[in-house]
Amino acid sequence: MAGRLDGKVAVITGACSGIGLATVRRFVEEGAKVVLGDIDDARGAEVVAELDATHPGATAYRHVDVTDPTEVEALFAAAKDTFGSVDVAFNNAGISPPQDDSILDTDLEAWRLVQEVNLTSVYLCCKAALPYMLEQQSGSIINTASFVAVMGAATSQISYSASKGGVLSMSRELGVQFARQGVRVNALCPGPVNTPLLQELFAKDAGRAARRLVHVPMGRFGEPEEMANAVLFLASDEASFITASTFLVDGGISGAYVTPL
Repeated sequence: MAGRLDGKVAVITGACSGIGLATVRRFVEEGAKVVLGDIDDARGAEVVAELDATHPGATAYRHVDVTDPTEVEALFAAAKDTFGSVDVAFNNAGISPPQDDSILDTDLEAWRLVQEVNLTSVYLCCKAALPYMLEQQSGSIINTASFVAVMGAATSQISYSASKGGVLSMSRELGVQFARQGVRVNALCPGPVNTPLLQELFAKDAGRAARRLVHVPMGRFGEPEEMANAVLFLASDEASFITASTFLVDGGISGAYVTPL
């Protein structure tokens, strides 16, 4: 069934790779106009050119530092000015640097960096998107949390886990607060996903990857396209009675503990 986002305008951060890029492509296929927010300007131009070939005028790119309130506000204003509304916000930008490890080894600078990019950015994006959605009395916000917000991480990443817990809690509160004003807010909680972020992290430590993978009942990492399908559902009118939800797409990792044979 095509056209599930016909007439809707979406803003996606972290849009040039991984889950964000897969979601951009999926949204465009389903009829949305999409503003891509990222810091990779060269890749942003490439993605817009790629999608223009099949869906002319469906996308626009804007450079955004998601920790900068002025740039975040400008991102959402660009969506309104370019396409006429802000119907969907997929607040997805995030990092997981190697300096974020055990609480005993992670210094304050690394802690603060992850909190700014993973948690404060979601606060800023929600704050920027909500006025448009409240004015039109409709909208869907999807914030990328993680399965680690529910059960903790198998490998130490203290600031990442804490930041995703914050995203989950904030999404629940906003989902409750604005439910009667037509705005839905949900937290997407992916399991380990085969993205450049995960590949880079685990390429440096094969044992860390093995420890993560053994916990997944399906025996594999998720794919960005599988996460994009979940985001599409939450963005669409098919999810009209879903808000303040912990939307787990994790291959069963949060429901079972798997030990090696």
